Amino acid sequence: MGNKRSADGVPQAAENFGPKRDVNNPVRLRQGDALVIEDVQNDFLPGGSLPVPQGDAVIAPLNRCIAQFRERGLPVIATRDWHPANHCSFQQYGGDWPPHCVVDSVGAEFAPDLQLPGDAWVIDKATDPDREAFSVFAVADFARQVRSRGIRRLFVGGLATEYCVRATVLDALKHRFRVVLLVDAVRAIDRQSGDGDHAIREMTEAGAEVWRSEDLAR
Repeated sequence: MGNKRSADGVPQAAENFGPKRDVNNPVRLRQGDALVIEDVQNDFLPGGSLPVPQGDAVIAPLNRCIAQFRERGLPVIATRDWHPANHCSFQQYGGDWPPHCVVDSVGAEFAPDLQLPGDAWVIDKATDPDREAFSVFAVADFARQVRSRGIRRLFVGGLATEYCVRATVLDALKHRFRVVLLVDAVRAIDRQSGDGDHAIREMTEAGAEVWRSEDLAR
C-alpha cells in the first residue's frame, strides 16, 4: 500500500525520502540552476486521453517556481511528449498506452494555466515512432547543451512521477548534475499502488534532494 498523503496529494512520508528539509534554511537559487518541467500537457491532465490523477495539481507549484526562476534570470526548460500518430507506445502498435500527445494535437499542448515564459527552452521527446523516450536526456546532445549553458543543478517537477520525472532525474544524476526533486510539483499514475512513492524513494536514494516549491528562497 502507498504512503498516506497530505491534503495537497503529496506523500506524507516524502520528508523522509531524502535529506531532511530545514525550512529555516531554504534553497537559494543561483547561477547554474535550471527548472525542468516534465510533460505538463493536456492529455496528462483530467479529461485528457491519458490522465494522471490530480495531474493539474502540479501547475500551481510549478508556476511559483517559474516566477522565482524568471525573477533571477534563470532558465526554464519544458519537455513535452511529441509523438507521431504511429508511436510504438500506443496500444494499437503494441505499446501500453492509449494514443496521447500526438504532434500538433490539442492534447499535446502545454496546460493553458502553466505560465511558461516566452523564452522557455522547449524540448520535444519521443519523436521517433519506433522508440520510447521517457527521459529528456534521451534527446541527442541534451546533456552537452545543458552544460554548454553553464547549468549544473536541475530542479525537476511535472508528470508523471514514476515515468518521465523518474527517468530524467536518474539520468541527470548519472550525468553528474545535482538534482532537486520538487515533491509537491509531481504526481504519479500509480498503475500499481505505491509506484510513485517507490520512484521518489529510488530518486532520493540515487542522490536527488527533495524539496517543495515553497522552500525556494524568496
